[in-house]
Amino acid sequence: MADDEYVYDEATGEWISAADVKQADSEPNSVEVRDSVGNLLADGDQVTLIKDLTVKGAGQTLKRGTLIKSIRLTGDTQEIDCKFDGIKGLVLRAEFVRKR
Repeated sequence: MADDEYVYDEATGEWISAADVKQADSEPNSVEVRDSVGNLLADGDQVTLIKDLTVKGAGQTLKRGTLIKSIRLTGDTQEIDCKFDGIKGLVLRAEFVRKR
């Protein structure tokens, strides 16, 4: 792409230059996800639930104090992706967990 070309950014609804796109692509995503008490979360962290949560579609309730291992950040500031026995595709809100 030449520097005089522009690209439409659907997230902001604006036309931005190709040079800005290249610069944004070279920078890592810096989304900060914080737990219920303000601790910064990262991929691979272990978290503990601070509230009983009913899982929709699974017919199961995750109890307070349940340990969730090896979380993954989704790019959203309030959602984390995790695995738990018997539940596929579990996504938790960061406000209901605490870093261990």
